[in-house]
Amino acid sequence: MAISGAASRGAADGGGSAASLPGLEHPLLHAYEARKDPAAAADREALCFGPDAAGGASFVRTCFNGLNALSGVGLLSIPYALSEGGWLSLALLLVVAAACCYTGLLLQRCMDASPAARGYPEIGELAFGRGGRLAASAFLYAELYLVAVGFLILEGDNLDKLFPGASLGLALAGGRRLVVVSGKHLFVVLVALVILPTTWLRSLGVLAYVSASGVLASAVVVVCVLWTAVADGVGFRAQGRMLNVGGLPTALGLYTFCYCGHAIFPTLCNSMREKKKFSQVLAICFAACTLNYGSMAILGYLMYGDDVKSQVTLNLPEGRISSKLAIYTTLINPFSKYALMVTPLAAAVEERLLTAGTKSKRSFSVAIRTLLVGSTVAVALAVPFFGHLMALVGSLLSVMASMLLPCVFYLRIFGVARCGRAEVALIAAILVLGSLVAATGTYSSLKKIVHEF
Repeated sequence: MAISGAASRGAADGGGSAASLPGLEHPLLHAYEARKDPAAAADREALCFGPDAAGGASFVRTCFNGLNALSGVGLLSIPYALSEGGWLSLALLLVVAAACCYTGLLLQRCMDASPAARGYPEIGELAFGRGGRLAASAFLYAELYLVAVGFLILEGDNLDKLFPGASLGLALAGGRRLVVVSGKHLFVVLVALVILPTTWLRSLGVLAYVSASGVLASAVVVVCVLWTAVADGVGFRAQGRMLNVGGLPTALGLYTFCYCGHAIFPTLCNSMREKKKFSQVLAICFAACTLNYGSMAILGYLMYGDDVKSQVTLNLPEGRISSKLAIYTTLINPFSKYALMVTPLAAAVEERLLTAGTKSKRSFSVAIRTLLVGSTVAVALAVPFFGHLMALVGSLLSVMASMLLPCVFYLRIFGVARCGRAEVALIAAILVLGSLVAATGTYSSLKKIVHEF
């Protein structure tokens, strides 16, 4: 398998390549370099992300940010995904993890091809011009936005389980209540208010400290679920099904959602002090997260079988210390990860609207990010179906950002003729897998969401 930097390959390497795809035979680097200014791109990124965009984050900090990007709410839905696909679908989790790790490397190579390709949209423009930039931006920002919405839904569900019947209202002189917010809606709003200040951090180096808490929380949740099974009497009595073909689309969509960090990989890479080590960051992050996801999937499915809910924490027995600790710890993940998802989207808006002469840049940035948080609250209140929403995000948006687009961009930038047979075959296999997941998973998820309404 050829995984070395494709930019350094000569024409002689393409002698044994597979048949070329239409429009992908010739690299486009020369045309792109003529119309982009790398220095200007760096200035814009520094304006939006702060000083760490210039490469100030250490290897360890980037690992924490990467682990936080890949681990999180997907951890809670992974037992449900396994129940949908059956035990044999665990093999698909490994396949998806390997494919997404490889496409992450492809994104890094695309960035190495040009100093101006500093973000996902720029990689799309490098490959297909303005149309590629618009397509990449649409899928990227839609994915990040809906993942942020999912965080709020998750928080609302779990807090409502901890504090059922909670409500908040404004009392009038006559004793009437003008506004009443209760249950999940109340907690969605309160959580958004608490998370809001973390979105104002523009330095990824500083945000790494927040990410570290999220990484620790993911490990603690798995330990708490294990403790519930061993010490609190739940046990491992469920057998489950070996294979459920009808549930494979949902399972694949959720598996893909677990590895939907590609949207912010370029941001993480650009934040590093030593960008050449980003491939090592990817390897560490994917290996650690796959181990954590696999452990949680097996534990949850052995404990509850086909009765496992879309969030395994909703199955845990009430009143137990381990259950409360698991839920409380679960609440940390969105707090630590929400800002990481919103930052690229907010930065894109700021880059569009801010100019070098804009006064009060900091205040403007805070206002933009506050409005984004408010809009995610509105969507979370309107579409409170966590499992189905995450399956839809995974099937449609995450597949595009994590599998399909990196492969297509890579082939377009470097040309099929410069890739070896094994590499082209591997990329083609990922494209086929991604297309199947996108088509079947999107249909299945939309059908379930419509049914809920």
